[in-house]
Amino acid sequence: MEGGGGAYGAAKAGGAFDLVRFVQQPQVVARIVSAVFALIVFACLVGDGYMSRPEDPQLYCIFNHNEDACRYGIGIGVLAFLACIFFFMVDVYFPQISNTTDRKYLVLADLGFSGLWTFLWFIGFCFLTNQWSWTRAEDVFIGADSARAAITFSFFSIFSWALLLTFAYKRYKMGVEDFAQSYADPSPGVPTPYSSYPNISHESYQQPPFTHTAEAPEGYQPPPVY
Repeated sequence: MEGGGGAYGAAKAGGAFDLVRFVQQPQVVARIVSAVFALIVFACLVGDGYMSRPEDPQLYCIFNHNEDACRYGIGIGVLAFLACIFFFMVDVYFPQISNTTDRKYLVLADLGFSGLWTFLWFIGFCFLTNQWSWTRAEDVFIGADSARAAITFSFFSIFSWALLLTFAYKRYKMGVEDFAQSYADPSPGVPTPYSSYPNISHESYQQPPFTHTAEAPEGYQPPPVY
């Protein structure tokens, strides 16, 4: 269906772009915050998440020497940051998309990704916290603050992505309600009979011209007698 102006929580297609109004939108603010949190997490893990002993130059993960913990945190952080950039650009061009079907798929993609990353950030927070609790103090020479920062902002990311999930669901619900209102069936009513031709009534029917009706004889009449 073309011409989906105003569908899925966006303005009509073709309107002028207002930067101030765009930045003040709740989903844009939450997306920027989520990108900053993701950047902090993977920057902390890449910069100070690996260390080595003086006698052993081989690098190991600061989280209980578990390489999977560092890889997991870096992986979801990088992907979350890239996804925030992608959906930020989608938010910019979303009002210019006139096809309602394309808007629907983009909102569904935002909804699904936000829900998945909310869950992955929760898993990441639990994973990093568990591995940090098992890390021995003598194995941490530097990088303890970075490890705690990664855990802290993993926790904050759960709520920021949950907000994105909520906003995406609201946009999807608005689109579904607009679609239902546009295509609602008319309410059933009492059927009305077909109206007659204007200015013609059944009571004023006239006999067509040039027609004669046979008159019934009143009775037999004998011929006259002279």
